[in-house]
Amino acid sequence: MPVATTGTVKTMSGIDLHDINSQLVLSNTYHLYLRPGLDIIEHAGGLHKFMNWTKPILTDSGGYQAFSLTKFRKITDEGVKFRSHIDGSMHLFTPEKVMDIQRVLGSDMVMPLDECSPYPCDRRKALKGLQRTTRWAKQAKEHFHKTGMHAHGQRLFAIVQGATYEDLRRQSAHELLEIGFDAYAIGGVSVGETVKEMFEALNWVIPHLPEDKPRYFMGIGLPDQIVRAVGLGIDMFDCSIPTRYGRHGSAFTSHGKLTITNNEYTKDLRPLDENCDCSVCKNYTRCYIRHLLNMHEITGVRLMSYHNLHFYIRLMERIRQAIETDTYAQFQRDFLVSYNSELLATL
Repeated sequence: MPVATTGTVKTMSGIDLHDINSQLVLSNTYHLYLRPGLDIIEHAGGLHKFMNWTKPILTDSGGYQAFSLTKFRKITDEGVKFRSHIDGSMHLFTPEKVMDIQRVLGSDMVMPLDECSPYPCDRRKALKGLQRTTRWAKQAKEHFHKTGMHAHGQRLFAIVQGATYEDLRRQSAHELLEIGFDAYAIGGVSVGETVKEMFEALNWVIPHLPEDKPRYFMGIGLPDQIVRAVGLGIDMFDCSIPTRYGRHGSAFTSHGKLTITNNEYTKDLRPLDENCDCSVCKNYTRCYIRHLLNMHEITGVRLMSYHNLHFYIRLMERIRQAIETDTYAQFQRDFLVSYNSELLATL
């Protein structure tokens, strides 16, 4: 899922996203709630119409942003009380309030409020966060159905927590399964832990999640991480890496990552990736894009973002094709070898 935090993928239009065949995008409840505000989005007829995006949208709960972006925030069993990072105004996110916000947004896939454990996190705090996440998930589901969100086609995910503790991760998964949700996410990853620890958490949880419902690895990641996670049973991903890395001069290619701002590309007339069929690679050279980036031209940022997102979307298409032809094991190995990935050792 390309990340459209505030209702847009940075430098990309909805037309661009359709061109690269993006199937859905992720937007952020916290940011949209604060600005432009629910009254404006509701007046526009919901987030789809507001941003003119006809395909699915997943909205996260905004809880992580409330925890991490504000100078003041207090977490209690009631919810998260925080000051806006924009104007300092006070707000309270409860499990029910987060559902109400996403009902107004009209997103297709909805995330409940959860408590994301930091890294490192002691066991006592991880257990408390897990218990609160389960309690909030139950409250969210009750409110979700009570307010007719499911009847209107929205679908509710659960988020597995438990930090870096195997038994807590499994406990979280089992408690959420008992409540029952439309899909399941693995949260509390990509928050500072090592790649090894991140995939340990995935291995602990995956066997306990139903195969017939979507499984979502939140906030991941780099191409090799995606390929390996799919091999373990993950279906969905979101990450700002394609656009964020692009803005800073890194292009993802079939031969790995290139830092286009480096001097070696000053006179390089090749496309970013000679195996890529995106409009950027068909029309522009490495040296030209390097020039744009070094001159801080927004066009350079846009071209890099377009290419990187195209690369990711095509990667997912190749993954689906390999699964359909029952050749994923070989595809996975070949890809990890070509990327010289440390995850090759986990096969």
